[in-house]
Amino acid sequence: MPEVVVAKPRQVPANGKFNKNAARRVRVAGKIPAVVYGAGHESVAVEVDPKQILRILHSESGHNTIFDADIAGQGLAKVMIVDWQYEPIRDSLLHIDLKRIAMDKAMKASVPVRLVGVATGVKNEGGMLDQVLREVEIECLPGDIPSHIDVDITNLGLHGVIRVSDLPHSGSIKFLDAEDATVAHVVSIRAEAEPVAAVAAVAEPEVAKKGKTDAPAADAKK
Repeated sequence: MPEVVVAKPRQVPANGKFNKNAARRVRVAGKIPAVVYGAGHESVAVEVDPKQILRILHSESGHNTIFDADIAGQGLAKVMIVDWQYEPIRDSLLHIDLKRIAMDKAMKASVPVRLVGVATGVKNEGGMLDQVLREVEIECLPGDIPSHIDVDITNLGLHGVIRVSDLPHSGSIKFLDAEDATVAHVVSIRAEAEPVAAVAAVAEPEVAKKGKTDAPAADAKK
């Protein structure tokens, strides 16, 4: 059961605007700025504990996790993280958007596809597995959103294809991607290597023509 996230309304700055300076003050105090909106309610600027949010984002269901936000003055609300800004260098969250969720209304979500097993085309036929779709878009009730969708690829041979139509379907989930869209396939390693070699062959004369007169390039985000 996801923990309750306390969402404390932010104080409106003297100029009436939530600008970068206001957001910086929130982060200096150990919180991160956030906005809660949706389900027919007005947007509320709040501040939340980044540690709680990171635990949710790193959980099995990730950003599709539905949890309770305790919004002062409004009580508990079912919400989901729909957008976030992350600073990779400092390894810290900068801002998140929380959307109120109506549990009795269908919604759209992107769900990871997990390939299970080792394809026979890779194990026995020397092929290479290429996963084209790592997420699929679905529509269902919030309580039916899966953390991931598994598909068994054990019997997938060389040049075999797994399409959206091959994913496990149920009456509670509607797939929004085209049914014939490729999720994964096993390709010939040789076929993949030939175009690369051809590109290298075309590029080689130009490299030789330019020589090495160019100076080394200087080292240069929801």
